[in-house]
Amino acid sequence: MKPFQRRRRGAVVASFQLNEAQLVANLVRQVVELLLDRNAPAASEPDPLAQLIGMTGPLAPPEDPVLARLLPDAYRDDPDESAEFRRYTEQALTSGKVENAQIVLETLASGGLELGAPAVEVELDEAQLLAWLRVLTDVRLALAVRLGIETDEDAERLADETEEAVVAMADVYDWLGFVQETLVDCA
Repeated sequence: MKPFQRRRRGAVVASFQLNEAQLVANLVRQVVELLLDRNAPAASEPDPLAQLIGMTGPLAPPEDPVLARLLPDAYRDDPDESAEFRRYTEQALTSGKVENAQIVLETLASGGLELGAPAVEVELDEAQLLAWLRVLTDVRLALAVRLGIETDEDAERLADETEEAVVAMADVYDWLGFVQETLVDCA
């Protein structure tokens, strides 16, 4: 990967190898799938007024630890207030996350991902840059949950890991941190 850099005209650009771009796209799609599965109609409690105004989100927090991290409770000490808040905000939050993910996928596609180009050239305007930052954060949070990273010590513990799948996932987590850092430097 050639890190994100700001051009003189204001655009932010980076170049990914095809396999790197495919990895980013795959991880983004997995997070989107989790989010969309969460907000299926069956997770909502029917309320006629809420249905009329489009506020029929779930009341219960997600059982999946990744979703619980991406869609946290607003009031940890008050489950009833948290449920009401979730009911009226979760679907909008999920929609925003999915829209940001679509931007990332579209910029990868327009950079050559769908053509199978050896290098995928990504060029971002300010809105796309923010979408990328949000999505990279969501993907890294999802990976952190799966890896059991809650503290710096947890991340350091992974350096001693021997299981190949965990080592590979930790490497992806670290690499995405690098990608995100180069993007933050351009913001």
